[in-house]
Amino acid sequence: MTDPRLTKLADVLVNYSVNVKPNQLVRISGSTIAEPLIIELYKAIIKAGAHPVVYMSPDEISEIKYKYANDDQLKYISPMAWSMVENIDASIGIWAESNTKALSNCDPSRQALASAAQKPIKDKFFERAAKGELKWVGTQFPCQASAQDAEMSLAEYEDFVYTAGLLHLENPADEWKKIADRQQRLVDFLNGKKEIHITTPAGTDIKFSVDGRKWINCCGHENFPDGEVFTGPVEDATEGTIVYSFPAVYGGREVDDVVLKFKAGKVIEAHASKNEEFLIKMLEQDEGAKILGELAFGTNYSIQRYTKNTLFDEKIGGTVHCAVGSAYPETGGKNQSGLHWDMVCDLRNGGKVFADGELISENGKFVNSDWPGR
Repeated sequence: MTDPRLTKLADVLVNYSVNVKPNQLVRISGSTIAEPLIIELYKAIIKAGAHPVVYMSPDEISEIKYKYANDDQLKYISPMAWSMVENIDASIGIWAESNTKALSNCDPSRQALASAAQKPIKDKFFERAAKGELKWVGTQFPCQASAQDAEMSLAEYEDFVYTAGLLHLENPADEWKKIADRQQRLVDFLNGKKEIHITTPAGTDIKFSVDGRKWINCCGHENFPDGEVFTGPVEDATEGTIVYSFPAVYGGREVDDVVLKFKAGKVIEAHASKNEEFLIKMLEQDEGAKILGELAFGTNYSIQRYTKNTLFDEKIGGTVHCAVGSAYPETGGKNQSGLHWDMVCDLRNGGKVFADGELISENGKFVNSDWPGR
């Protein structure tokens, strides 16, 4: 029997997140273990009068590619993939894995090579999205591997995932619209500010120029669940050190105790207690990988625990995340890279955020009661 929350999730993704219209071409992509959600999405898209196309693949494919493909194969971009990115009206991506550590023993240099090679197709995707030609959303299907990472039973993890998306409520889309209003008030305040300064007792002391950049309100239209406001920092102006609070996960690798030091916008020192070599390889994959492409505040106060899943961890209410690599063009960000790696810094224990010298957040709480979290 299908979990009714899964049907509700599909409805929200199709009719709220990407707002599917009749005759649109909608791509659904995900692992074979996400089949129950893929079926519900297919049904919802058909009911919306659009044309769904499904790309469903086994988890093992990525491991096979990194272990056995030659360099030309790692760098290859299928013309069918190009055609899809150029023609789809919407894309719904599902994250679900049977083993989140399956790529841990793959050569990081080969992962970096493949990641850098995907840059043109990523650029095209986000260029169309920035122009409003393409809508997209990514979500998590609750599965055993992710539940294990989060140190929960599957039933507990399902409750966590669906509650984070407000799917336990009668009309989740209406609730996300209310969240959008609160976040927009924060966005309106941040737009026009020139500098963000963040400090924590753990050693973070970093300044970002956001002069002329646009802040974006994320309320369930690109990620689901959502809950963040973000921008693209000025590329040559980030100064200082950021100490990330949680393990940073990318490409199946877990990197612990990441510390990045920036000067004139670039990472000049990178340290980690676990998988430091992988971290450095990723940062060296191209010219843009050492530059920040995103600065964002997590505003989903329904999420309060770390689960080793970036989709949720970057949204934790009372955190900030900074992504090395490519920027989202709609922010005015110009950085380009095959990498986009979100890492999370917790502000809930003594963290402070200043905008043009004014304190706007302390201990993970915004000072204005009209903003998120109040």
